[in-house]
Formats: sequence, C-alpha cells, structure tokens
Amino acid sequence: MTERHLIYVVSDSLGETAESVVWAAASQFGQMNVEIEQFSFVRDTKKIDDLIVSAKKDHAFVVFTLVMANLSRYFTVKAKEAGIQYLDLMSEMVSGLSNFLGKQPLGEPGLSHQLDEDYFRKIEAIEFAVKYDDCKDQRGILFADIVLIGISRTSKTPLSQFLAVKKYKVANVPIVPEVDPPEELFKIDPKRCFGLKISTERLNSIRMERLAALGLDGGANYANSDRINEELRYFDEIVQRVGCRVIDVSLRAVEETANEILKYMSEIA
Repeated sequence: MTERHLIYVVSDSLGETAESVVWAAASQFGQMNVEIEQFSFVRDTKKIDDLIVSAKKDHAFVVFTLVMANLSRYFTVKAKEAGIQYLDLMSEMVSGLSNFLGKQPLGEPGLSHQLDEDYFRKIEAIEFAVKYDDCKDQRGILFADIVLIGISRTSKTPLSQFLAVKKYKVANVPIVPEVDPPEELFKIDPKRCFGLKISTERLNSIRMERLAALGLDGGANYANSDRINEELRYFDEIVQRVGCRVIDVSLRAVEETANEILKYMSEIA
C-alpha cells in the first residue's frame, strides 16, 4: 500500500500560485501518493492555531505564504513548537527583493490579485467548478468550457479546481455503471470533454488508501479489482459514445494532466 503524503498549502490570499509551485516540486519525486489541501485567506492567529493543530494530527508538511510579517513569524514559532515540518515560501523572496530594490514591502495580502476583469473571471471559474463538481447540477455541463468524466478517485475534483484557477469553467461527471450518464454529456462538443482513464492496479491502491483513511475494511467492493474492471469497461463505453479525448492519469500528477488539457485547449481555440 502506497504511503500517503499530505501537504497543507496555507495562504493569506487564494494560494493557487503556491499550490502550483508545490505540485511542480512534488512531480520531481515520481509517482508518489501526494495530496494537497489548500487553506486560503488565513489572516489571523486563530486560524493559524487551528491549522497547526490539524497539521500535527494529519502529520502534514506545511507550505505557507503569509506576506504580513507578524503572521509569518507567528506561524513559524507555532510550527516549531508543534514539531511540524514547514516551508515559508514567501519571506525569503520578499526579503531578497527588499534588499535588491532598496525598499520595504507593503505587507498587504492579496495585492497580486487586483480587482480587474481577469481576476473576476478566475473567481467566476472557481465558483463554477465548486457548483458543478461531481455533477451536482447536470445543467452545468452545457455551460462548461471543459467537462471531465471518470470513475471514482481519478482526480476529477482537484483537476477541476486547478483548471478553474486558469480561468476555465469546469464541470466533472462521475461514471458509475449503475447510473445512466446525464443526457447533456452527449450534447456538448466532444473537443471540450476529457475522459480520465486509470489502470486497475493504480486505482486499487488509491481506493485501498481511501478506505484505510476512513477506517473501513480494505476488502470492500469499492476497492475490488473485478468491480474496478467493471467500472473501467463502462467508462470505455461512455467515452466512445461521447467521442472525447482520453488521458491516462495512472502515473500523472494533477498538474501534468492539467497542462496536457490546457495545451490541447489552446490548440483548438
């Protein structure tokens, strides 16, 4: 069973840049079971205290970008006291630029996100991804820039969120043999749809980890190879009907899959 490695990304703004950096760094270590949890708009010591407790409980590595010096120092002190491994991604960069520019930083969070049209498009895309995650409302399929389909635990949600940060409205649809796919899936341009395929062995490992994290029996049907193969066969049937592009995510980090989709979308634009 692959060991799970949890990373907290903590920011006083959205934190998507820090998350991108973490994914890029994590991809250098090959196929690892890395999960990232993002905590945005952390701007007071109470939130920091709660995060420290949670990170210690989860044995998480913490990457934080807090531009307010007092909060950055507070986080560092509390992390050391709790024995948490951490990385301050912002302080050294700001300090170095301060020396180079001969000017003190403003120390105001969120300055990189000016309230312009581009910023609002990003926020709209993020809200869209949340609203239409896991096919909560199938009407979103018709309005999405990108539609992701795949069986359970193929990274549909984190991939949707990653693409949303790139200002794409993303809807994702779970494929389950016992449930007919929404009719809307067959009405969209297949060039906007991507099927996320995964190997039986890799998915079995991921699902076993998920069951263990939930304290459930590893012998459950959810992680059974025969059940997984049944789901994958049904997935193949659906993607053939849709006529969409298929990406094998078995050995890919979320960022790698996202970059392939973004490259393809730029080519067909």
